[in-house]
Amino acid sequence: MQNPRFSVVICTYNRAKYLSKTLESVAEQVYPPEKFEIVVVDNNSRDNTEEVVFIFRSQNKHLTIHYLKEQRQGISFARNSGVTAAEGEFITFLDDDETIGSNFLSTLDVFFTEYRDASLCSEPVVPVYEAEKPGWLSPFTMRLITGAYDKGIRIKAVKAGDYPGTGHASFRKSLFTKYGGFNTELGRRGNSLLGAEDKDFFLRLLQNGIKCYYVPEATIYHYIPASKLTTDFFTRITYAIGVSERIRTMSESRFSYFKRLASEGFKWIASMLLFLYYLATFRYPKGEKLLQFRYYVTRGLLRGKS
Repeated sequence: MQNPRFSVVICTYNRAKYLSKTLESVAEQVYPPEKFEIVVVDNNSRDNTEEVVFIFRSQNKHLTIHYLKEQRQGISFARNSGVTAAEGEFITFLDDDETIGSNFLSTLDVFFTEYRDASLCSEPVVPVYEAEKPGWLSPFTMRLITGAYDKGIRIKAVKAGDYPGTGHASFRKSLFTKYGGFNTELGRRGNSLLGAEDKDFFLRLLQNGIKCYYVPEATIYHYIPASKLTTDFFTRITYAIGVSERIRTMSESRFSYFKRLASEGFKWIASMLLFLYYLATFRYPKGEKLLQFRYYVTRGLLRGKS
């Protein structure tokens, strides 16, 4: 039997409520079912994730669905396990709180057929708020909290500074064979908010000349619960960014760490200018959150403790 064109890899941890929606959106693809598979990697969930997957599989016997457990806690471990299990030519990662439109895989198929040199692409992310959108969200904090990602209406190469998150990207599987997987020292573990595994992996690809494209019609919808719109969550995730960046750069060299620390000074200047802009335009909450963002990132960079 011929290997599928796509492997849709979904790594999950205690999000059975959302996972069923994610799976249903993949099942609704207007794309031949024999041309894709679904790989669900359960990273030690304590809810009814396994039951949700088994019920879904029993109701969609026309689909190829693999379920595996990764007992080593951490998103990087789970993603690496998903890559190993995947048999598709291309791997599409979806987060367990995302859904896709019915033309998602067919759009990607057309893209990779027309752009034969492409090995990597990113997709737009549209936030779906489950509570009122807070007034302090700005273009500079929205991606951090919601994953919002919009690079226009045309296919184009993505700049190095605009690398996507893994949860809205598709890869030729051979990239993992050639350049390795995700750094297991980075990324979320259980309820920890550590990250930077995406950045580490994408920078590795970009440094080796791998071009990332943006495919605007392959839309992903990211569900944002009220718990992600709180001050407590904002504080914890911004601090975790700093800690993650310290771990990532120190794993490269002390020079990389001090270079990253030095760049923080320039980011403080930019943040202060933006704060003054928001203050002058009577949007103080947006400016205040930018300064809080910078403060907690810097603190995490300096302390390096989660």
